[in-house]
Formats: sequence, C-alpha cells, structure tokens
Amino acid sequence: MAATKSLVSLVSRAMMLFVLVALVAQTHGQPNGPMGQIVVAQQLQSCSAQLGNLNLCAPFVLPGAANPSAECCNALQAVGHECLCNTIRVSTRLPTQCNLSSISCA
Repeated sequence: MAATKSLVSLVSRAMMLFVLVALVAQTHGQPNGPMGQIVVAQQLQSCSAQLGNLNLCAPFVLPGAANPSAECCNALQAVGHECLCNTIRVSTRLPTQCNLSSISCA
C-alpha cells in the first residue's frame, strides 16, 4: 500500500513537471508585442489549468491499474486539442533536449 502511494505521488510530481516544461515550451514562436503576450498568457493559463486537472488520472497510468474514473475521463475530455497536442509534441523532444537517448515505445 505504501509503495503504491509513493508511486502515485511520484507520477503526480512527474505530471506536474511535464506540465510546466510543456507550458514554457509553448511560448516559443508565439506573437510578439503586448497583445500577443496577453493572448499567450491566457492560452498558457488555460492550458495549465486543463493539464493540472489531469492529476486525477495519475492512479490510472500505473501498470495494472483499473480503468480510469469518470472524473479522470472528464478531465481528459476538457483538455483542448491544441493544448494536448502541443504538450505531447514538446514531451517527445525532451529526451533529446536533455542529451538523453530517444525513447521508442512499442
């Protein structure tokens, strides 16, 4: 039981780190100027809130976990397509940017 709680805590921390890195990376290539910066800030805030709600899904990303709860599914459904795609895109580049071997998932 303690090991499971520890693993869930670790997954939650990893998800939050993932969210922060993704949000920072999303600012690259965004419009310049005061209005562009306001739009970027609003997008980041919205995406951050959406991704933060995915912490409800942390217990369900462990090997052998049960099916996700309705709350997890609702949180995932609430994440905007662009927010989710940008986050996944950024996360796939992280190993290379950290001088680590590429990850291949089969």
